[in-house]
Amino acid sequence: MNDSGVSGPNATVQRQLGLINLLKAGAAQLIVLHHLAFYGPMADAARPLMPSIIDWFGHYGRIAVQAFLVISGFLAAKSLSPAGLPGIGNPLGTIWRRYVKLAPPFIVAMVLAIGASALARTWMIHDSISAPPNLSQLAAHVLLLHSVLGYESLSAGAWYVAIDFQLYALFTCLLWLGGCLAGNRPTTWLMPLLVMLGLSISLLYFNRDADFDVWAPYFFGSYGLGILAWWASDPRRPFVATFALLLMMVVPTVLALGLDFRSRIAVAAVVACVLFLFGRSGLSTYAGSGWSLVNYLGKISYSIFLVHFPVCLVVNAAFTRFVPADAYLQGAGVVWAWAASVAAGAAFFHGVEVPLGRFLAGLAKPVAVRSFGAKPARARG
Repeated sequence: MNDSGVSGPNATVQRQLGLINLLKAGAAQLIVLHHLAFYGPMADAARPLMPSIIDWFGHYGRIAVQAFLVISGFLAAKSLSPAGLPGIGNPLGTIWRRYVKLAPPFIVAMVLAIGASALARTWMIHDSISAPPNLSQLAAHVLLLHSVLGYESLSAGAWYVAIDFQLYALFTCLLWLGGCLAGNRPTTWLMPLLVMLGLSISLLYFNRDADFDVWAPYFFGSYGLGILAWWASDPRRPFVATFALLLMMVVPTVLALGLDFRSRIAVAAVVACVLFLFGRSGLSTYAGSGWSLVNYLGKISYSIFLVHFPVCLVVNAAFTRFVPADAYLQGAGVVWAWAASVAAGAAFFHGVEVPLGRFLAGLAKPVAVRSFGAKPARARG
């Protein structure tokens, strides 16, 4: 989620960042509003003012996470296998690099969540407040294994960071496996076929059973659509190859939705189509201050995602304890919590995510990406 692409003077790259940041910025705001509506209690008190809107955010806002899944797959393909060729030079190093990028700010955010829960506990009693963690629960979060091991998440959305890491690791392993299978033979279509197989199994089997929702295969359908969208959007590909890649995206998705319609998969398919059409050369960032704000919100979206729930929890507790249970006042609290989440995300980005990234840069040096038929390159994300 925190990958925003490669910035630079090239206009095509700038346009790409504009679209992806628009999707990331919008999805991040929907997730914040979903958690405000779903967990309450301010939203519960304010519901008489706009019941349909609050109910919509509570029930459907979470689907915005599908945009992050597809974008993550799109950017992972851009970084690890831009031409869709198999092979990767150092799979363990690549996975470690992803962990170093995701985990440190996540760990800091979990510490903030523990403090927020302790403060909120003094002002209200509510199901959204996590119990004080034990050492094994903390260790599971540090290792991004909390969901797999059955521990309660310390913050809403913590599951996504673990899943993003699993998906990236799974894609890296697929590239390594593809390199082993390819050997020295030309295998232009091996990786697209492997990804199509993976997303088909995900959409037709794993994603239909919620018992698998702590594992990457449950979400690989959406992630794989993002991967194929990157490969299909390559303007250097012949039309026939592009059409074949689109069929690899469309056919499994249509079959899966026909068998068991899921709105989250339909949203993922729409996002993948948007990225295919405009992901490389769509919306421009040179349209003034409006796009500057969009790009900034997209850039800090991971930080917003990490810290918004502790902020919302404290604001909810404060309004529950100190503000009358008036619908208008509690509705103002919802708006305040939303704005405070964005502000806290910006502060976290500049004060934690960026400095930590610079400090740990030596532990996450770019690794070689080795694909059949190409000279070793440097991984960019």
